[in-house]
Amino acid sequence: MRKRTRRLLILIPAVTVLAAWGSLYLPFPKSRLNPAPILSFEILDRNGALLREVLSDEGGRCRWIGLEEVSPLLLKATLASEDKAFFSHSGIDPLAILRALAQNLRARRTVSGASTVTQQLVRNIYGGRRTLARKLFEAWMAVRLEHTLSKEEILVQYLNRIPYGNQAFGIEAASRLYFDKPAEHLSLAESAFLAGIPRAPTHLNPYRRPDEAVKRQREILRAMESMRLVSPEEAERALNEKLVLVPSSLRFRAPHFCDFVLSRLDRRSRARAHRVRTTLDYALQSKVETQVENQLARLSSKAITHAAVVVLDNETDEILSLVGSRNFFDDSNQGQVNGALALRQPGSALKPFTYALALEQKFTAATLIDDSPEGFPTPTGTYRPRNYDRTYHGLVRLRVALACSYNVPAVALMSSLGEDRLFRRLKDLEFDSLSREASHYGLGLTLGNGEVSLLELARGYAALARGGIYRREKIFLRLEDRDGAPLSAAGDAPPSRRVFSERIAFLITHILSDRDARVPAFGYLTPLTLPFPAAAKTGTSKDYRDNWTVGYTPRHTVAVWVGNFDGRPMQGVSGITGCGPLFHDVMLLLSGNGDGLEFPEPPGIVRKHICPQSGLLPGEHCPGFIEEVFIEGTEPKDYCLLSHKANASPGFDLREARGRAGPGGVQIVFPCDGDVFKIDPVLRPEFQTLRLRARVVGGNEATAVEWWINGRLAGRSAKPFVLPWPLRPGSYIIKAMASTAGGKRESREVRIVVLP
Repeated sequence: MRKRTRRLLILIPAVTVLAAWGSLYLPFPKSRLNPAPILSFEILDRNGALLREVLSDEGGRCRWIGLEEVSPLLLKATLASEDKAFFSHSGIDPLAILRALAQNLRARRTVSGASTVTQQLVRNIYGGRRTLARKLFEAWMAVRLEHTLSKEEILVQYLNRIPYGNQAFGIEAASRLYFDKPAEHLSLAESAFLAGIPRAPTHLNPYRRPDEAVKRQREILRAMESMRLVSPEEAERALNEKLVLVPSSLRFRAPHFCDFVLSRLDRRSRARAHRVRTTLDYALQSKVETQVENQLARLSSKAITHAAVVVLDNETDEILSLVGSRNFFDDSNQGQVNGALALRQPGSALKPFTYALALEQKFTAATLIDDSPEGFPTPTGTYRPRNYDRTYHGLVRLRVALACSYNVPAVALMSSLGEDRLFRRLKDLEFDSLSREASHYGLGLTLGNGEVSLLELARGYAALARGGIYRREKIFLRLEDRDGAPLSAAGDAPPSRRVFSERIAFLITHILSDRDARVPAFGYLTPLTLPFPAAAKTGTSKDYRDNWTVGYTPRHTVAVWVGNFDGRPMQGVSGITGCGPLFHDVMLLLSGNGDGLEFPEPPGIVRKHICPQSGLLPGEHCPGFIEEVFIEGTEPKDYCLLSHKANASPGFDLREARGRAGPGGVQIVFPCDGDVFKIDPVLRPEFQTLRLRARVVGGNEATAVEWWINGRLAGRSAKPFVLPWPLRPGSYIIKAMASTAGGKRESREVRIVVLP
């Protein structure tokens, strides 16, 4: 019995030692070496610029690369920093352990852990608390790992997994994060700098404690010199090299757009792909962000904190730029709210869709609409809207009512059409934010009492720009694998549908791009005035809480919002003054990308001269005529029969005017006496002109009109007597002279001022 006990006492330890020794040769679990859980997901712009690396399942950013893609200097620096005997030990370094033990005993605290690169890799794979038992486990698994992988394979795993701070896992992610370059292009100074971070990623954070990170870099360079991994001259040059870190703010590009992209990607797509190439043009995006900052700086006294911009390519339906706020990181003013998607009241920005419905019902741009204080019956009582200028304008042509954004005519049309008609059409345009019944919004829907998003408005206006064709926006071009090969095309054309006829869309576009029609409300030179054809509409919500400007050229649609996310009102800023300048700047920015084209005119459009006051064909006593655009078959057939006084505007007596001019006299129609104009600081000078207009009254015809400004001949114009005149600051006296059968006649003087 004693012999058996002695044998067992000898056998059990021997078997234990043998089993422990044998366990060192057990294969390391290959499943633990799979890179998939730590690979990050990349969002790229249309040209391949990195917008964001999305955290992996392990909570970091990683780009998996091979040793051939790493600078040899980085390999040397890493081994000098972390494991000088890497190629000679089998997973653990006994000499390093004894050296660390002595250092810790002398310091009476842990100053060195003596962990090899292999042990650090095991710790990174398995995690866990730093206990003695855990250290023994790491040592055991490190030896197993050395028996499973080659030294080169271990280095690949280490360099791709180790944390380098700021959620960057792996040397490639760190190199691009801090120096915006691939790891194979790192200099000696940069290599030593990055090699020091894994020892204490928080303490050596380059963005928070750069001095500590540089101190560690210098220690590594001296160690490399002492180990003869670099020459003294190379070490000295590296010590003197100035490191230029990429600012931390550039790590998070187009943040609201990237969040939008992630919200539209399903989990299956994220799992299959390593990156997604989007439609965003980051070069354009960064310029728009700068313009947002500049405009808000100009409005600093108006209690405005944020702005949002959406730019669409009308032909491809792609979002080229999306700015959600002034500063994504502005927590004090809710900067992470995406102003492109936030729901706000759009004010007058919805009016064009009401007018498009009216044109479908045989209204024309020349139809007279009553702008008067009479109210409109509703189930809850009489609704009396007021115009922005607090006045009423009597009978106004539909063109002028829309261009000048008068509220009363829009509600009059809405009352005639019924709010349900507009509501259904907005739903066809996917204004899904309007979630209540049409009766909930009532007649106020046309004035923007329902909440919508800036992106929804951009979609709707883009449909007008396409001639009435609605398509949802695109944000993806394709999904790609690690090598950039496409996994699937995400850029297929979205389904389209017609929501307005091509001719209706053209008429709305023609009105919204008519700078003359908006003069009564906004003046001649406004932020909506551009040196190329552009349709635009502004909006201001109740109590000045939101400003909007949305417009388009044949190529692009631009939507702009300005305001505060907490609902605080701005200080007396309208859509034309708040958003208008930013809209103007973005449109000029796009002008080199195919803008400047005329809007294509569809078949079935005719032009007729009409009386500006009745909308009918000019009659015998009409003071003049203007050209209007009609859908064929809707143009007026009757002549204006108004008498002199009835036909004259308030305060204007046609007979008195003729008496002043004399028989066969000449009158200046534009500008008017006392007008004041201002030079646009952004628009190029060659595009800043006044179109001087005159008419000849009486029975005798004139072939030409001479224009005299401050006593000098400025030019001559044939019928219809219009002369483009470049604006320059100063005070001017303008006269028009015409030679008729009754002799030479001249107009009364018109005095104007042009401000710088």
